[in-house]
Amino acid sequence: MGERGARSDVREDATGWCAAHTFALLARGFWSGPTRGRAWFLSSALAGCVLLGIAANVAIASWNRWFFDALEARRTAGLWQAAAVFPAIVAVTAAIQVGVILSRETIQVRWREWLTGALVDRWLARARFYRLTLGERGSNPEYRIADDVRMAIDPLIDFAIGLLNASVSALTFIGILWGVGGGLAVGGLWIPAYMVAAALLYGTLASAATLRIGRTLPRRVAEKNEAEARFRFALMRLRENAEAVALLGGAEDERRAAHLRLAELVDRWRAVVWQSGRLTWIVNGNAVLVPVVPLLLTTPKYLAGELTLGAVVQLATAFVQVQMAIAWLVENWRALANWLASARRVVELAHALEVSPPAAAPIGPPGPRRAPLLAIERLVLEDARGRPILRVEALALEPGEQLLLVGPSGSGKSTLVRALAGLWPWGSGTVRLAETARTVIVPSRTYLPLGSLREGLLYPAAAAPPPAPRIDRVLELCGLAHLSGQLDRVERWDRLLSAGELQRLGLARALLRAPDLLVLDEALASLDGTAAAALLGVLREELPGVALLLLAQRPDLAPLFDRVGRLEPAGAGAVLRVEPPAPRPPLVREPVLAGSAP
Repeated sequence: MGERGARSDVREDATGWCAAHTFALLARGFWSGPTRGRAWFLSSALAGCVLLGIAANVAIASWNRWFFDALEARRTAGLWQAAAVFPAIVAVTAAIQVGVILSRETIQVRWREWLTGALVDRWLARARFYRLTLGERGSNPEYRIADDVRMAIDPLIDFAIGLLNASVSALTFIGILWGVGGGLAVGGLWIPAYMVAAALLYGTLASAATLRIGRTLPRRVAEKNEAEARFRFALMRLRENAEAVALLGGAEDERRAAHLRLAELVDRWRAVVWQSGRLTWIVNGNAVLVPVVPLLLTTPKYLAGELTLGAVVQLATAFVQVQMAIAWLVENWRALANWLASARRVVELAHALEVSPPAAAPIGPPGPRRAPLLAIERLVLEDARGRPILRVEALALEPGEQLLLVGPSGSGKSTLVRALAGLWPWGSGTVRLAETARTVIVPSRTYLPLGSLREGLLYPAAAAPPPAPRIDRVLELCGLAHLSGQLDRVERWDRLLSAGELQRLGLARALLRAPDLLVLDEALASLDGTAAAALLGVLREELPGVALLLLAQRPDLAPLFDRVGRLEPAGAGAVLRVEPPAPRPPLVREPVLAGSAP
């Protein structure tokens, strides 16, 4: 069992480092795309500041030797000279650190801006934001884009600074250890550059111990972050469905579910805490021991008069700097584990965006200009497991024609709408729209973006918005005249308006866009028969050439349509059967009852 667990840990670690490599390939476009000029300038500035900081540390080490040698020799003039120079060293060091901070944080902001923008563009392209909801891959994309990108970018810059600083510092201060420390005779054995050998041996042992003990920490952190994301998503979903839960009296069930997810999160956290506690033995013990080791190593030569006090202090400083360089991985192992977990989640999202289900195969090339606005041939819609949902042998919709498709819940009406929009990835057959045909789909739930009511009414924004009188007239026709004076108010309109008002608003939005083909997916379900008939009359009068397709459960509107199709169960899935055309009743304009004011 232990061998199997060890192999599992190795596979997990390998997967993690593969994710790190993939993240590097994903994020390197910041340095190779249109932003490369800015990226390389900021990177060069940051590297220059880091190197200047190392030079400042060397200068401080030299100052220490100067000061303590003068102190040991009781040279007052030398002490005053060292004291006079020190403020300049402090000022230069502070200025260098300001440069490091400015260049570092600017790179972090700009790199995050680039990567976040790239992921948002991928997420919103080809309706991937919708297709991700059809499966489990790339769950919680909004959290991964907003938070995981930040947690994968910010530490990476710090790691780069630390690695550069560690590498150059190690080489620089090893030179000091070699030149100042010299060799040491132990029991007749001469050890050349003994301080260098001791620093390398000590650093290697400390790093090896840390890697050995903390090898599973990245996996533990990744599991903890996944549990955090699931817990947060569950709470967010509860907030979004708060009314339904309250009406159903489901608070107790939700409380139990939340506590179960919280318990899972706590278990993952405890695993991270336990692993971090084991690491603390090495990290904290090393922090206490490192300053003492060089003093012990230099004491014999100091007592023998081969080293001055200033040289001892300089060697101790150099030894600590070398240890900090060698132990850089040790000191940053926890941060590296957190970074690796976030990088893996970003990579998973990017991969999910690439392999998300393709656009629905039934969507074919546009038909000729004089063809039917909508033509469906041998369409079979299936679920993710390949089980049939709906079959449509043939269906055509001409300009100005109105068709009602009636079917019970679960008969495939909304799936058909998704196929018309090119969103449903499973099935076969062909759906063709006439060339240049403008299609508007009105869902049962009217979506309103954050902002003013005018922005919601004109969503998605058109290049040239309709004039204000046209907007007022359409609102009046749809029974929303009471909202005309509130169009520029910024509110949570999706909560202030009733379900019926929201559906009226969705129809008003469609009227303003004046489509050639209008598809209503249960878009009249919240209205009574009289109001629904009145709004259909408005559509026929205002858009006389529009082809209208209404999908609904209610058959009472059938007399208002040219044709009626019924989605009937047929063993596996449902089948669409369209009745012969019936004479359309004359247009009788019914008054549209205004909705109540919010």
